[in-house]
Amino acid sequence: MLYIAVFYGVYSFIRNTQGSATVSAAHAFSNARKVIRAERAMGLYFEEAVQEAFLDWRWFIQFWNVFYGTFHFVVTITALVLLFRRFPDRYPRWRNTLAATTALALIGFATYPLMPPRLLPEPYGFVDTLRVYGGLWSFESGPVAQVSNQYAAMPSLHFAWSTWSALVLYPMLTRPWARLLAALYPVATLFAIVVTGNHFWLDAVGGALVLALGAAAGFALAGATTRHPVDDAVPNRA
Repeated sequence: MLYIAVFYGVYSFIRNTQGSATVSAAHAFSNARKVIRAERAMGLYFEEAVQEAFLDWRWFIQFWNVFYGTFHFVVTITALVLLFRRFPDRYPRWRNTLAATTALALIGFATYPLMPPRLLPEPYGFVDTLRVYGGLWSFESGPVAQVSNQYAAMPSLHFAWSTWSALVLYPMLTRPWARLLAALYPVATLFAIVVTGNHFWLDAVGGALVLALGAAAGFALAGATTRHPVDDAVPNRA
């Protein structure tokens, strides 16, 4: 638990060192328009239509606001703790993967500030559901407003962490319904980040990419640093 607290504390400090007030809104908006153009070129610019379809269901939107703000942390921490306790042999690989993935995401946040759909000008048609419908917290109140970098959207760490959690939890589970929930968790997260206007779907693609790179780095590091039983059996000839 101490590892988790320190790890997330360092992540939050680095992520929020430059809050939205110090990041150029024009730069973030320019990058958002590039993302929109790319999605339109593929015929897959659908985020506003998805959100619009559910805006009349207030309780539904409020649920996904809570999902977006809480599951991201709770499920990831639960998966990490269960992995440590039940599968210590797998723990170093996936712990390193989580750390490397997050580090790569920080590079993305620093080099590609991206205005999320909910902050786009009104003609784009998006609604800031957290501000309009409410949830358990707000970007605009308290210390969150002072330090939060609301342009830290590419890649989507929500999607990266949810996919990581599914990969970690799935082998632990034996009941079919539990495995199904684990497999659907990244899908639900993708829906949450779109319907709440917090991300474009291309942000999720970015999240999947940093997770793949993080896994490559994390597994390689674990393999290089883990001592095998045969190594311990070799007598010291010094």
